Amino acid sequence: MNFSIVRFIVGWVLEFEAAFLLLPAVVGILYREPLPALCFFGVALLSLICGLLLKRWRRPSQTDLYAREGFASVALSWLVMSIFGALPFVLTGEIPGFIDALFETSSGFTTTGASILTDVEALSHASLFWRSFTHWIGGMGVFVFIMAILPLMGGGTTMNLMRAESPGPSVGKLVPRVKDTAKILYEIYIALTVIGAVVYCLCGLNLFESLTTIFGTVGTGGFGIYNDSVGSFSPLVQNMITLFMILSGINYTAYFCLLRRQFREALSIEEVRLYLLIILGSVAVITWNIHHMYPTLSETLRHAFFQVGSIITTTGFSTTDFDVWPQLSKTILVLLMFVGACAGSTGGGIKVSRILILLKNIRRELSTMIHPRLVKKIKMDGHALSDETLRSTNVFIAVYFVILFASVLILGIDNFDFTTNFTAVVATLNNIGPGLELVGPTRNFALFSPFSKCVLIFDMLAGRLELFPMLILLMPSCWKKY
Repeated sequence: MNFSIVRFIVGWVLEFEAAFLLLPAVVGILYREPLPALCFFGVALLSLICGLLLKRWRRPSQTDLYAREGFASVALSWLVMSIFGALPFVLTGEIPGFIDALFETSSGFTTTGASILTDVEALSHASLFWRSFTHWIGGMGVFVFIMAILPLMGGGTTMNLMRAESPGPSVGKLVPRVKDTAKILYEIYIALTVIGAVVYCLCGLNLFESLTTIFGTVGTGGFGIYNDSVGSFSPLVQNMITLFMILSGINYTAYFCLLRRQFREALSIEEVRLYLLIILGSVAVITWNIHHMYPTLSETLRHAFFQVGSIITTTGFSTTDFDVWPQLSKTILVLLMFVGACAGSTGGGIKVSRILILLKNIRRELSTMIHPRLVKKIKMDGHALSDETLRSTNVFIAVYFVILFASVLILGIDNFDFTTNFTAVVATLNNIGPGLELVGPTRNFALFSPFSKCVLIFDMLAGRLELFPMLILLMPSCWKKY
């Protein structure tokens, strides 16, 4: 392990976090909240000093970044970033317990949206802004943001950072240079954010509501600034949120193709087609199943589209208490929690592309049983998938369920019902937010013990970073010096 390069990268992340922390400090000043503004400014200064010290202490003589350093740097950076991001909540006294504050911040950065707060509206504007802004930071990824602004090191080795942070079974470059790819991704991300904020304002939200809501929408996070999430917003606003959630769950490669006027290529992406088909099919079944619960078909469709879009994109906003829906509808929502959004989007979950690869792999194996001498390549979008991609997909699924079952087993210590424990783990591991029963859309995660909350924090970070970086961080061999 090249410890100097890992310290250098973590230092860069802390410096950028210091800049991010200044924004809620400004919000505190604008809303005349001196204590929150002072706390956010103080933590920003602390983050900047620590970042500078880490960068200057034994500067790396070798800047090559290999896979081990890439995974370790990303996992450590997200953990450190969450710790520093939790400090303002503790200092203001709005979330006095550090574990609770760390849970809330980790949930924000990982775009999970699970909360331990019983009264969200009691928070200051500065804290509300920071909670939502963490979604936007974590949505596309802090390393993608840094690489879009400046090159950390040469030789193309920053691809290891992008692979460790970006969601999906494989990460490729849209254009030859990683820095240019990062720029394109953030240009699309910022464009969706700006357009969404303007649309929300035109639909009747004020600027603060628009910004905090769009941060959670395009980042597929789910922190609301009201106790009823977005239930108090008008039907028009809710429909617009639904639209932008679904757009944010689409693979950004499709947007890149549209920008290049490669319309045929954009429409031929199998993952996007399956993603939209799953949404339409789920909405149709749920609408039929819950039509007796709402007075009109339009209201039924609005809630069905919103909750399906919210769950499959792992955003976690809610307009209604879907925990009281019939069992069929709740089962569909739980299944959508596993599926998740597209690879290359800001959404979590297993990803539609992995589901598609597994289905094609199953079909190939069945064909091989019937025709033992058959040699058949699995293709996606007309390109044959490598054995490495198939192997990593199978390993991901295996590791995913090991973490899932282990976490559910550990949470059993708190002696809550199985549905609560199971959906709590599913909601955090897939970065969704609400679960069912005691962690449903009208409840929160405050009931869990500090130890269980730490397990769920690990699940949130592991889910956002595609499992492997957090697991590699726990391996003793990872920390052996060269």
